[in-house]
Amino acid sequence: MQKVIIIGAGPAGLTAGIELLKQSGDIEVVILEETQEIGGISRTVKHHGNRMDIGGHRFFSKDDEVMRWWDELMPRQGKLSYDDKVLGRKVPLKKGGPDPEKEDRVMLTRNRVSRIYYKKKFFDYPVKMNLQTIRNMGFLTTMAAGFSYLRSVLIKKKEDSLENFYINRFGKKLYSMFFEGYTEKLWGRHPKEIDASWGAQRVKGLSIVAIIKDVFFKMFPGKKNSKKVETSLIEEFYYPKYGPGQLWETAADRFAEMGGRLLKGCLVTNVKTREGKAYAVVFERDGSKEELSGDYILSSMPLKDLITGMNDVPKQIQKYAAGLPYRDFVTVGLLLDKLNLKNETKLKTLGNIVPDCWIYVQDTGVKLGRIQIFNNWSPYMVAKPEDTVWIGLEYFCTEGDKYWKLSEEKWAKLGAKELIKMGVIDSADQVKDYHKETVKKAYPAYFDTYDHIDEIIKYLDGFQNLYCIGRNGQHRYNNMDHSMATAFEAVRNIINGVSNKRNVWNVNTEQEYHEEKA
Repeated sequence: MQKVIIIGAGPAGLTAGIELLKQSGDIEVVILEETQEIGGISRTVKHHGNRMDIGGHRFFSKDDEVMRWWDELMPRQGKLSYDDKVLGRKVPLKKGGPDPEKEDRVMLTRNRVSRIYYKKKFFDYPVKMNLQTIRNMGFLTTMAAGFSYLRSVLIKKKEDSLENFYINRFGKKLYSMFFEGYTEKLWGRHPKEIDASWGAQRVKGLSIVAIIKDVFFKMFPGKKNSKKVETSLIEEFYYPKYGPGQLWETAADRFAEMGGRLLKGCLVTNVKTREGKAYAVVFERDGSKEELSGDYILSSMPLKDLITGMNDVPKQIQKYAAGLPYRDFVTVGLLLDKLNLKNETKLKTLGNIVPDCWIYVQDTGVKLGRIQIFNNWSPYMVAKPEDTVWIGLEYFCTEGDKYWKLSEEKWAKLGAKELIKMGVIDSADQVKDYHKETVKKAYPAYFDTYDHIDEIIKYLDGFQNLYCIGRNGQHRYNNMDHSMATAFEAVRNIINGVSNKRNVWNVNTEQEYHEEKA
């Protein structure tokens, strides 16, 4: 019997584990997880009866295999949820699907509302040149943005930076308003210092033309093909009753039921190699070192850490891997009585709060990057969804810097101060409870030694039985479904005896994985 060792119990690791056991009856699978938590950045944190989604995860994919996988693990709702009933809201229901009021293992159908908050005004995300935008911007700014966009259509800049990538698609004026400051806030670097590859992955196909097409199809409705709609324009998505972590905790249970072993609290420090193969993993558990041998190793640990822990790595590859940058972040949960933000949309919500799932904060006068409103993700994420508003404030920082080291209390004070400045709340007295979560290596970054990523990949591919999967495993800013797709591809290669790993690395780079699909 062959043994497969998987490093990490996030979306990629758990997907790979289940698929290996599903597709072969002759494989032993062990997952090693550093923490005591399941789901990685897709976990759900519980605090005083409220739940926090770390990062904000909508469940929608153009990969049918991913959609089927989610649906099998956590079926879509067949009855109305609590807020659907209270608000008289109609949502698509799956025949024979579970009742969210009676069953926990269920996906809810949610309205996708995501907007930009800039200078105390809401803008659509992505930015649309509609009447509301014109009113918010003013006539002169709108004209300047329009001419700037036309110029970008006629005169293209060389896409040697993220700055030029954005300017080519939106024009310099919109770039300066909605992309420049936010991008620098997110990465800690100006967009001119960041490789355009990040934009190619995250906003591929996002264009004014696509937005116009979307408006046209709404004016003349007919049979829709979701695969031809840009991900950024999808208006509905699915969401587990108790947040994304619930799905991955369910996946972990399924993995165990199938005979898999999941070991928590196991910090992998070394991956041993010889003669072009990885043959063992060394990890620390309960203060002692242990070693586990395997026929295949699937790693979702950061590339930097993986290569640091390998033996006989060429010095140049060591240098490139050591220089790979990451951006860490902090989520601060605040429990409030209310928000000052008015719901001026047609969407009904509990307590008539704004309907947004998350709000991008473009103002450079605050450090805050994004606001999640957990009430709108799922009413079951909040202990009292009609009486309180439970929000998550997302801050980007670097592990070890002054912000990373702030206490929970100081983070709560900073969050309240910035919300007051933005007009979201009136006073810090409105904060009834708070909680802080730090996340290491949340965002693989595209600068510094990232230029040498192809050389790192070539070196790692030299080990026939070593597969790099997932967001950090590939140092790629993947969505959850992309991370799962890397696991699918790796498993297919193992089951079918395919040695070429191009299909694994090509996830989220080839056209079929991009946001726009023909």
